[in-house]
Amino acid sequence: MTGRAKSARPGGAEPIERVAVQVDRLCWTGILLGLAFTMTNVQQFAAAGSRPWSLPWWGAWLLDPMVSLVLLAILRAEQVTARHGVRTGGWVRGAKWFTLGATYVMNTWEAYANRSPALVVLHSVPPLVVFVAAEAVTDLRDKLGEAVSAAFTNAPETTRRTSFSDYLAVARAAYTQGTTVTPAWVREVTGCSRGLSSRLAAELRAETEVRP
Repeated sequence: MTGRAKSARPGGAEPIERVAVQVDRLCWTGILLGLAFTMTNVQQFAAAGSRPWSLPWWGAWLLDPMVSLVLLAILRAEQVTARHGVRTGGWVRGAKWFTLGATYVMNTWEAYANRSPALVVLHSVPPLVVFVAAEAVTDLRDKLGEAVSAAFTNAPETTRRTSFSDYLAVARAAYTQGTTVTPAWVREVTGCSRGLSSRLAAELRAETEVRP
């Protein structure tokens, strides 16, 4: 059965699906590395010369995660809401820009105070990359999902009939962490029948529940 499903899959659809997973993982790895870099800079800024291992020194380590986790939560939520065409309110946008601005200011304050262009560039790049990458990954996932759908739509007539595995591949490409997988959502992203959507939703939930 697996062999027949793969042979019915249009050329290019399976590689696009793999690329979508790789792009998502690479972008979020870069985001986490950028936040790890900014954490040390913010700690030094918040510690303000406190004695190492003292209470203020340890407390300074909490400042950057406090801001970064809120920023990540907002950006991740926006990925899901944007996929379903739901617009966020002013408070969400304000919180996003405030946390980004706070991270940027804390990373670059000493560089500007020392009037060092090299340090300004060095400490500006990581927080800006975090924000740009988190914004871009949403569009990339959407476009790659459209590419998978286009691969099925433009397939030769002999392979135009869509199998269960084909619908599942489209649903996988459209899925992002945090998405509630329901039959209605599966029908929306794949265009499958009502009867097939329940099976597809159950299969995708089983995969995503064990996914690390």
